[in-house]
Formats: sequence, C-alpha cells, structure tokens
Amino acid sequence: MRVLVLHGPNLNLLGTREPHLYGTTTLAEIDAELAERGRRAGAAVESYQSNVEGELVTRVQKARGTADGIVINPAAYTHTSVALRDALEAVALPAIEVHLTNLHRREPFRRESLTAPACVGTIMGFGARSYTLALEALLGILGKPA
Repeated sequence: MRVLVLHGPNLNLLGTREPHLYGTTTLAEIDAELAERGRRAGAAVESYQSNVEGELVTRVQKARGTADGIVINPAAYTHTSVALRDALEAVALPAIEVHLTNLHRREPFRRESLTAPACVGTIMGFGARSYTLALEALLGILGKPA
C-alpha cells in the first residue's frame, strides 16, 4: 500500500508561520508522524511539498500507477486551482483533502474549495492532527485500517 501526501504553498513554513492559526508543529514533524503511522499500518507514505501549482499537478498525475491514494493539503490552491482539481479527477485515486484550520471559520474567500469535489472527503480544523485523521480515513477506504 502506497500513499502520497501532498502539501501546497507556504506549508514549508509551518511551525513559524502564524502559529496562532496553524500551530507550532513543523512540516517535517507532520511528515515523520505520517511515515511512522503508515509503517505501523503496513503502508509506505511519501510526502512532497511545493509552492508551485504545476509541480503539484505533475505529482498528482505521477501518482497513477505508483500510489493507491492521496492525502492533499492544496493550501491556497484550494480556492483557485482548476488544474489541481482536474488532475485529481483524472487520476481517479481516492483522495482526502486536509486543512489545518476550519475553512468555514476563516475569511469568506477561503470557504469555497475547488478541489474538494474531486476528493472522497475533507478533514479540517484539527491542526496537525488533521493529517493523521486523513491518513487513517484513507487507509480505511483502501482496506487497511490504521
């Protein structure tokens, strides 16, 4: 079982970027936790972060045939990227969208997700734990409970 975890723009700044909103957990700590949880469940977890929309689209496309599912935090591209949505739909892998904050409690422009309809579900508002909840959900969908 192989899971691809994608992190969008500015998530490389976690731990120092607006900690009152996003917490103090770093992206490296999130990735290490996901890898360990995956290992315990018998799944390989590969994580990738990019600030570039096209790089994220390419990684989604390459997931077809190399991954069984995707956990994705599109970050700011959540609200703007038709290309990322199209890529998620095209690869037809189960994907779960993740957000550290509850988008419905944020600014109005953040409340609509263009990418969520291409995913089987969305987990948001639980800080760094949103990622582990998403991994657990995805593993369950894939028939490998965490």
